[in-house]
Amino acid sequence: MSEKTTPVCDYGQNAYDFNLVCTNDKIWTLDSLKGERGLLLFFICNHCPFVKAIIPKLVKVTNTLIDHGINSAGIMSNDANDYPEDSFENMGKAAKKNKFSFPYLYDETQEIAKKYGAVCTPDFFGYNASLELQYRGRLDATRMSITSDDLEPELLNAMIEISQSGQGPDVQNPSVGCSIKWK
Repeated sequence: MSEKTTPVCDYGQNAYDFNLVCTNDKIWTLDSLKGERGLLLFFICNHCPFVKAIIPKLVKVTNTLIDHGINSAGIMSNDANDYPEDSFENMGKAAKKNKFSFPYLYDETQEIAKKYGAVCTPDFFGYNASLELQYRGRLDATRMSITSDDLEPELLNAMIEISQSGQGPDVQNPSVGCSIKWK
């Protein structure tokens, strides 16, 4: 495992279009995912201990954001040949087991992770209604262990702020996780 941190937010950077298959075999594009007030995209995988530690909270956050006009989607870009736990089949199992209410998309070519500049799992990209980047931070202070619900919900607060004002917070703590497993 190689621990990485995300770079600072490049405010205003436009989201990149994509055409990715979901675990339910539906094809999703950027436009089909966009919520009325924004979009949260995040790069995750099945095997990363950082991701496993936040999944229950992430599901709650994405469910809450729907009420604020923000849709969400997870993207898995790891090399599934070297990391079979991250295979498309296992993505479907993980989505079902964890009751994902968001599409879990497969970036088999890793093209989308490269376009977005994703560096780790989890890596969060929060966009406003104009699909301009406003958040590139962490979910909260959780690391590789399951922690208290008393931690400040940084991602949730930031995305609610974006839904109300179109602007992300000035202070953002980088996300920390395992490196993307490149081919």
